[in-house]
Amino acid sequence: MASLPLIVKYLLVFFVSMVPIIELRGAIPIAETLKLDIFLYYPIAIIGNMLPVPVIYLFARKVLEWGKDKKLIGSFFTWCLEKGQKGGEKLKETAGNQGIFFALLIFVGIPLPGTGAWTGTLAASFLNLDFKTSITAVTLGVLLAGIIMSLGSKIVSFLGWFGLFAIIAVILIILVISVILKKRKK
Repeated sequence: MASLPLIVKYLLVFFVSMVPIIELRGAIPIAETLKLDIFLYYPIAIIGNMLPVPVIYLFARKVLEWGKDKKLIGSFFTWCLEKGQKGGEKLKETAGNQGIFFALLIFVGIPLPGTGAWTGTLAASFLNLDFKTSITAVTLGVLLAGIIMSLGSKIVSFLGWFGLFAIIAVILIILVISVILKKRKK
């Protein structure tokens, strides 16, 4: 991949950031691996990740509802509907009506599989959030995820395997602490 023209490398980052589930969470590490300039790849990944969001908000739920009983695509479309519904319900349960904006922002912003702009936007449509609120929360979440992924990718690039293990350790510690706090809350 090192021999690819520079424009092709940036286009790769752009298009990978548009792919559901992978999004910029995959595009940014690819950009870092290709030794691209963060000041170029970061906005390219953000734009690529955000480009499908208005379309998802306006049409995805309708298309999924239409296709859920179709023979070849029905099971996948049903899975997508269930994922969006569960994500929306979980956000509402966690945050209530007043905190839903920040819950959506954090849901999209924490770079875990299945919590990106695609799922967040679909969840927002299931929650019947207005367009402006949904797009703003998702955009801020994507910016946050981009910052986290860029920092993580830079750390791994600089420290190698040690950096990767350090990041994994920090994530595991955060997860354990959150589980402990959640249990104490109950």
